[in-house]
Amino acid sequence: MYDVTVGALGYWAHEIATEGLIGYVFAGSPETVCMHGSYEPIFGTNPLAIGIPSSGNSLVLDMATAAMAYYGLIEAKTAGRKIPADIAYDKDGKLTDDPGLAMDGALRPFDKSYKGAGLSMMVEVLTGPLVGASFAGIGETETNWGNLIMVLDPEMLVDKKTFMDNVEAMQKRLKTVKKLPGVKEIMLPSERGDKLIKQRLASGEIEIEDNLYKKLQEAAG
Repeated sequence: MYDVTVGALGYWAHEIATEGLIGYVFAGSPETVCMHGSYEPIFGTNPLAIGIPSSGNSLVLDMATAAMAYYGLIEAKTAGRKIPADIAYDKDGKLTDDPGLAMDGALRPFDKSYKGAGLSMMVEVLTGPLVGASFAGIGETETNWGNLIMVLDPEMLVDKKTFMDNVEAMQKRLKTVKKLPGVKEIMLPSERGDKLIKQRLASGEIEIEDNLYKKLQEAAG
């Protein structure tokens, strides 16, 4: 795919799940994230989303394989805020809490270990070599970012209704597990986001940082 931006991957995974199917969505992006043990940006933030149909609410996992989404760096820089001190390197390989220096350097994998780096690499393969797009700094990395969507029908393996009922049963069970002190509620993937969407739609308003709003106004002319 060429110069394609898919937006929030969770949206597409959710759309697939609402059709009673399992959706796997992967997206590549320019070099922003380093390998474990390195400070050179070589992978994209490489988000992935998985949508699972349920007899209740669809279950959607949407995450970047980087310690922070690139938009988080932009937002922090625009707002003049620092980022966590252990999630990014500057161009000289020193840990930094300055989002601007991080943009010139590299983000770390989401868990800051070889496991996160390995997962990021797998997404790089699925959105690069597999679909004929750029990867790991090879090819037209400024524009040729790859995306991959795979869909699985649960009916190929099990009775679909039974599967969806069991997913709902698992969701209900997970909401009742014992909580650590200070934890009010166990949150499932996409649950917090779904609540925010409902609140935004009900109010008709979206909260946005002042400096970012000004920049958007300037960009809009």
